[in-house]
Amino acid sequence: MNPTTPEAEALQAAFMEAVFIMARLRAPGGCPWDREQTFASIQRHTLEETYEVLDAIDRENWPDVKDELGDLLLQVLFYAEMAQEADYFTLRDVLENLNAKLIRRHPHVFGDMQGVEKAETVLANWEIIKQTEKASRANNREDASLLDEVPRTFPALMEAEKLGKKAASVGFDWASAEDVLQKLEEEIAELRVAMTSQDRRAQEEELGDVLFTVVNLSRKLKIAAEFSLRAGNAKFRRRFHRAEQLAAGGKPLAEHSLDELELLWNQAKKEERYPTTP
Repeated sequence: MNPTTPEAEALQAAFMEAVFIMARLRAPGGCPWDREQTFASIQRHTLEETYEVLDAIDRENWPDVKDELGDLLLQVLFYAEMAQEADYFTLRDVLENLNAKLIRRHPHVFGDMQGVEKAETVLANWEIIKQTEKASRANNREDASLLDEVPRTFPALMEAEKLGKKAASVGFDWASAEDVLQKLEEEIAELRVAMTSQDRRAQEEELGDVLFTVVNLSRKLKIAAEFSLRAGNAKFRRRFHRAEQLAAGGKPLAEHSLDELELLWNQAKKEERYPTTP
């Protein structure tokens, strides 16, 4: 987009208006709730807004995507405004840092690798550039770990996936998905043993090992664990709702026996797998 076109000027004006609105909300006499917020207090809102964007995309509801992206952008403006108040950095710093990073990480567009068209080559070079950047910022303390690059504040599913990927980058990995599946069976067997005891901590630990191994299995299968689970959640929602519809006479599911619930569930599964043609 040419920065001198009317469309670009309108975009700049809209963006600056949002920045000024955020500043006004945080200023004396602004919104009491907004003024009370801190970096820590709005973290959960940032996570919620991120998932709401993903949900809208999953539903392909583009008006909702538009709205949710606005809510997500608000989080960026909120953090930047608080950072400026504390004299940490400004929104301009954020944008300039982003621009420099985009140019630095795309030499095939802006630099000496122009003409490269293979996505695999681009991705490999991207990872090399990222590692170089991180190495230049690395703290040479004795207790430093490769896994320090994975934020502990990630949602657990994402953290597990990133940890497995990071370890695999130095060869610490299973040879195949089949090997991970075998490891999963071992972890399930250990969980079974823990379940026979009264040791809740051991049960929690072994269940964690099962979940961690499942995430690594998804990585070896090149399936994003987060989106695979989201798809599974959506499937459960559909089938459960259909079981509610199938319940005789509108009778609540809670008033059905376990055997009846199993029949309703199996019917819902059957209809989804083998839909009838009208």
